[in-house]
Amino acid sequence: MGGGIKEEEESLSVTLDLLKKKMDDFSKERDWEKFHSPRNLLLALVGEIGELSEIFQWKGEVPKGLPDWKEEEKQHLGEELSDVLLYLIRLSDMCGVDLGQAALRKLQLNALKYPVDGSSNEYENVNNNNDTAGAD
Repeated sequence: MGGGIKEEEESLSVTLDLLKKKMDDFSKERDWEKFHSPRNLLLALVGEIGELSEIFQWKGEVPKGLPDWKEEEKQHLGEELSDVLLYLIRLSDMCGVDLGQAALRKLQLNALKYPVDGSSNEYENVNNNNDTAGAD
């Protein structure tokens, strides 16, 4: 999903609004708007998340930065991440949701729900307990 990158666009800061406009233009140029119902876009998004999941499926845990991955693997990962992002932006647009503002609001809600206490021990304990649950 998405068209080629023009030289002047390479120097632009990429924003959700820019991607939303490009996705809208892309869809209009191809007369695809009739297919971009919220349901169809959600199903396409789920399919792309499946493709993204396949990349990690047999890798086990991987370190930050993916230092052991080949450049082709990282490029493929970038393409699948982009598909997910673009479908998510298109879905939010078709639903009339300002995704940037919704994300900022969600961050604020998460800050209230998970206040800074100077420690992540409670989350580590939850994960450790889940790892050993049912190991009898």
